[in-house]
Amino acid sequence: MAKPTLRHRSVTAAATRAAARRAERARADAERTERTERADRTDRAGRTGRTDRAERTRPGVLRPARAEARRRDPGEKPGKPGTGSTPAAAGPAPRRGRLLAVLALLVLTALAASAVLGLRHREAELTHQARSEALAAARKAAPVILSYHHKRLDRDFAAARKHLTGSFRDEYERTTAKVVAPTAEKYKGIVKATVAGPEGGVPAASVVSSSPDRVVVLLFVNQVTESTQVSGGSRLDLNRVRMTLTRTPQGWKVSAVDAL
Repeated sequence: MAKPTLRHRSVTAAATRAAARRAERARADAERTERTERADRTDRAGRTGRTDRAERTRPGVLRPARAEARRRDPGEKPGKPGTGSTPAAAGPAPRRGRLLAVLALLVLTALAASAVLGLRHREAELTHQARSEALAAARKAAPVILSYHHKRLDRDFAAARKHLTGSFRDEYERTTAKVVAPTAEKYKGIVKATVAGPEGGVPAASVVSSSPDRVVVLLFVNQVTESTQVSGGSRLDLNRVRMTLTRTPQGWKVSAVDAL
């Protein structure tokens, strides 16, 4: 066999190096391809995870397992993994609590309504009683307050003051002392008042407004006046009088009188 020449050895070495470079490039290409595929898989996995999280957090969207569990029993909680058991349903207890709260609220509302109705009924009874008592007191007080005789002024005014109360009592005392008494003594005045009404019947008086502690009464009062200043000796005056009565510890007293 012929020995390889120098040129032949050079060509062989060059071919070997070229083959080695081609193998190196192929290996590098394979590694780049593998890294690219790994990166693609990682990126796809990340996108899939984000999509799943978005689907879970989006309102109205449930994962299949959770939706299935809710379809089975809305009040049932799934058991712990690996136990193979499902805890008892917890739904009835909250519902019973809400029902008890509603019932308690209804009971309180009914009690409050009963209390209000009771108070109104009691107030209506007191007002009705006040109307009757004040009306009787007005019929009794009017002739005393609106009458006097010049020979017994102190006694008549004292009797009238027993039916009065508050600031009106003080005003009556000042007026009778400064105006009525001097005039009556000077002209021999006599005034006799009566509450009008049919003969032998109930005096004409009616309630204008009322509350348990205050009543306004309208009376028709006839006053016969005699004095030296009245021609013919006497004069009859037909008056309408509005009288306000107030409840006091001593009973119903007159707190205002207005001639209409």
